[in-house]
Amino acid sequence: MKAFYGDLRVGILGGGQLGRMLIQEAINYNVNIRVLDPDPDASCKHLCNKFVVGSLTDYETVYEFGKNTDLLTIEIEKVNVDALQKLEEEGVLVYPEPRVIRLIQDKGLQKEFFKQHDIPSAPFQLITSKEFLKTAVIPFPYIQKLRRDGYDGKGVRKINNEADFKHAFNEPSIIEEWIDFDREIAVIVARNNDGETKAYPCVEMEFNTEANLVEF
Repeated sequence: MKAFYGDLRVGILGGGQLGRMLIQEAINYNVNIRVLDPDPDASCKHLCNKFVVGSLTDYETVYEFGKNTDLLTIEIEKVNVDALQKLEEEGVLVYPEPRVIRLIQDKGLQKEFFKQHDIPSAPFQLITSKEFLKTAVIPFPYIQKLRRDGYDGKGVRKINNEADFKHAFNEPSIIEEWIDFDREIAVIVARNNDGETKAYPCVEMEFNTEANLVEF
């Protein structure tokens, strides 16, 4: 790993608000920041040392961008993991690791991971198309979530009864039991190369459920 103070080339896949906040902290260390984003007017454009317009899901674009960095990270999980895997094999440090990104890209794999590691989670069922809703073992009402590319309320639907089947997603999905809960909290946990971990204070998440959850 190169030293800090301008010598370390850090690449960020994604140039939105999360990338902007990352850059604002990195400035304190005088790190050389490069950003790849498909939007020519992304919010990171004027804060980074180098800004590249390009697809985050195209193999060659991500690979060519990443091979000129020492450390590569993501702002959004919808990126080409195969390119990241190749870069990691060639010595570029990629965080989160490509195998982790591949896991979080697929909600079905996430749920299976939770189950295998005894992490509490709502009862779920994997389905390949909405035809399988007819034989679902999860009782009404339940939530249907696309396995891939769903975020910020997109790719999520509440299924109240059989009449809602016609509005259901036809792509590979998971269906989850409708859970009654009081609130949602989030916590950031960081771990370094030595295995040391640090948990930051919990924060409560607030959402406009009427805007984010599509019901019929």
